[in-house]
Amino acid sequence: MKNKVCKLFGIQFPIVQGGMVWVSGAKLAAAVSNAGGLGLIGAGSMKPELLRQHIRKARALTTRPFGVNIPIFSKYAGEQVNLAVEEGISIFFMSAGSPKRFTPILKEAGCTVVHVASSPTLARKCQDAGVDGVVVEGFEAGGHNGREELTTFVLVPQARDSVDIPLIAAGGIADGRGIAAAFALGAEGVQIGTRFAATVESSASDAYKKLLVSSGDSATRLMLKSLIPVRLVQNSLTEKLQELEARCATAAELEAELGAGAARRAIFDGEVDAGEVEAGEIAGMIHDIPTTAELMKRLVSEASQILSGVALQGTFKNENGFS
Repeated sequence: MKNKVCKLFGIQFPIVQGGMVWVSGAKLAAAVSNAGGLGLIGAGSMKPELLRQHIRKARALTTRPFGVNIPIFSKYAGEQVNLAVEEGISIFFMSAGSPKRFTPILKEAGCTVVHVASSPTLARKCQDAGVDGVVVEGFEAGGHNGREELTTFVLVPQARDSVDIPLIAAGGIADGRGIAAAFALGAEGVQIGTRFAATVESSASDAYKKLLVSSGDSATRLMLKSLIPVRLVQNSLTEKLQELEARCATAAELEAELGAGAARRAIFDGEVDAGEVEAGEIAGMIHDIPTTAELMKRLVSEASQILSGVALQGTFKNENGFS
């Protein structure tokens, strides 16, 4: 599995753990990196000084590369970027904003910059802005999504046709089958979020993890399209939000119903019926809560077996020997 993405980050396997609010702190990021992937500290739910603490903790837990994910719309984004550079972070995954804002600053500091995009058009803009790689995320993904509502299956090949830089697929990937499919579509790496949220090292609450395990195949829905689209597990909060959206409630009314800290209540505090339970459509594919090392071993084994042709042996064989 040596390729451009592995070379870009200096990692063993082209598997990136997504930066998730209230989930991906130092412990999870370090565990993924120790297992051969690229762990990311999710700065979206952290004030600057807390991010500093997690960076230092992660550095004490691993000697392997790890990075940070910073949502550009955050009021702390500029301070977080400066702090992370000061702390020696050299890998940045930026999201939810223009790639032009921080890419020049980070490149000047000698950092590797990856931007998250929800369309081939935005992926091209990211390349033009000078990023080193791009994550294209289908709207199967949990948490905040793009407004284009492109699925990973159609997004990845179109993005591959649009950019020359390393391409990382995200959204709807939970196992080796998803990884193999992403590579077949033209990706050179994958970013996985929700599946890593349900691991021992995830900082999410036990109630959140158990909810993911018990979720059915249609547990999530894309909500709040009039604000910032977000994929959530259905609960009493989403029922109220649906009622408000059905009568064309204002943004202010929706925000009032959400209240402050809705994601923290559900993910970190465990109030899974009253909070904002961010999760991807792959929630229905989660049936256990393994250690990160166990999950990484499983992902690599499954993907390697499929990509080596074991699962498709003879299926497409023709007179030219293709199989």
